[in-house]
Amino acid sequence: MQRVETITSAANPLVKELRRAIGRGSLTEDGLFIAESVHLLEEAIRSGCEIPVVLAAESAASRVTAPVPRIAVLPDALFQTITTTETSQGVIALVRPRKWTVDQVFALKSLVVVLDGIQDPGNAGAIVRAAEAFGATGAIFVKGTVGPQHPKTLRASAGSLFRLPYITGLDAPQVSTLLRKERVVIYAAMPYTGSEHLAEDMDLRRRCALIIGGEGHGIGKELQDIADPIAIPTVGVESLNAAVAAAILLYETRRQRGSA
Repeated sequence: MQRVETITSAANPLVKELRRAIGRGSLTEDGLFIAESVHLLEEAIRSGCEIPVVLAAESAASRVTAPVPRIAVLPDALFQTITTTETSQGVIALVRPRKWTVDQVFALKSLVVVLDGIQDPGNAGAIVRAAEAFGATGAIFVKGTVGPQHPKTLRASAGSLFRLPYITGLDAPQVSTLLRKERVVIYAAMPYTGSEHLAEDMDLRRRCALIIGGEGHGIGKELQDIADPIAIPTVGVESLNAAVAAAILLYETRRQRGSA
């Protein structure tokens, strides 16, 4: 049975916990994603995720028609104090993340995206979105990378984080060990200088991992040392935005595998 309640105080424990989690860029204390927008609510439902509670601004409460056990309605002014967007739709769903395994990330003909030092949650989420779109089996967030639990990462993924298997909490040496144990071919996306292997010339049909480096410092030496460099030919610029580069490499992988 659905329970609808009204929250009017900024001191309410749920409101306070949301503020803390958003400030930390983390899950709530109960281990829930903060998924803001009607779209993310719909994506969570479509993905079969558990949604213990939805918060809605009074002006948007009628938009929440999802079969969730608890809906908390807040005055618009109070809701605005916890929103993570400048133009909020007035809906925040708290979603239980799935627990993924290594076997799920490296399933079948593995295509794993490794995010190494990505700091911008918008880039991280966009990479995950591209990974799902082009058939990746999973993602690895290396320590030092913004996490999938960050509300902005989730929003930029447009719901892909509800479905794409991922691993977090491993540092570079642990990721290096895991990739070698799984016996995947390892590629490191590098800026194009004319001497790197071009993506279109590499055989991406094999089980492989694509490492995407951070915006400022690129891929760390630990992972560079175990990978073959792969580049996208460019004209006039040395490198591309991390999410753009990831999407192009993932597309090329999909193109090769689709024609295999």
